[in-house]
Amino acid sequence: MEAPVISVIVPCYNEQQVLPFAIPKLLSQLKMMIENNTVSNNSFILCCDDGSNDNTWQLIEQYHIIDSHIKGLSLNSNRGHQNVLMAGIMHVKDKCDAAITIDADLQDDPDAIVQMIEEFKHGSEVVYGIRQSRRADSLIKRITSKCYYSMQKLFGLESVANHADCRLLSRYAMECLSQYSEQNIYLRGIIAQMGLKSSKVYYNRLARIAGKSKYTIGKMLDLAIDGITSFTSRPLRIIFITGLLLLLLDIIMSIYVFLSYFGHNVIPGWTSLMLSLWFLGSLILIGIGVVGEYVGKIYVEVKHRPRYQIKQVLE
Repeated sequence: MEAPVISVIVPCYNEQQVLPFAIPKLLSQLKMMIENNTVSNNSFILCCDDGSNDNTWQLIEQYHIIDSHIKGLSLNSNRGHQNVLMAGIMHVKDKCDAAITIDADLQDDPDAIVQMIEEFKHGSEVVYGIRQSRRADSLIKRITSKCYYSMQKLFGLESVANHADCRLLSRYAMECLSQYSEQNIYLRGIIAQMGLKSSKVYYNRLARIAGKSKYTIGKMLDLAIDGITSFTSRPLRIIFITGLLLLLLDIIMSIYVFLSYFGHNVIPGWTSLMLSLWFLGSLILIGIGVVGEYVGKIYVEVKHRPRYQIKQVLE
């Protein structure tokens, strides 16, 4: 197989502390692969700035001037990790044979890129980067991650455990991805749903090279909710089944109340009444909230607004 043209897509948001380490590391990896004829000399690194408010874009411009293998793409405003990844993928889909996405913090091992390309050469349209060890993550993050993947399995969502957004997509896979026009993007679910020939590359998750993670608990929660509500209606089914079970419980309690009434065994029970009210009230609010999530997504989708606007491109 002729050496493929590879694009390495690096989403960046306020990463001025990270880029002086990340770009030289990725550039060194790319040039090593070019020298070994693993990839074509036309391969490049695309740094996608997600509307940063620090010097991230200025650094990308400087590296672009120093080496033409560094390209840049800047969005008008912060649109979120999934959208900036989508912007990068759509930008390069006609310019390369395959694209690899990797976060700027390099917690996903850059050495896995070589293995991904080998899997691509053997016919894989999608190559997933799988975290073999999450020792670099905090205890809370490891626990919540395990719970989240269990929830995805419960709700019937097709996903790859311990896979974030480090992956290789062939040109055909990117073309397939371009057909998905929804606003609420969850790439891990969409790509798994496409059903393309795939393989996995395992690596140990590394410590962040500099700076602090921009993925706050709120952003992780938003991504988790998008991941479930964008791909399955099973939560609505669970609410319906819960309602039926509560109706059955209500019938049983009604029989008990009538028997107690006619047996003159009625004792005022303020505690049980209050507990019942709080319990049922909580379930009702949860049910309304879940339905609201779906209605909200419909509201966003029917507007057909653009996911992002590109401000500047460095070719």
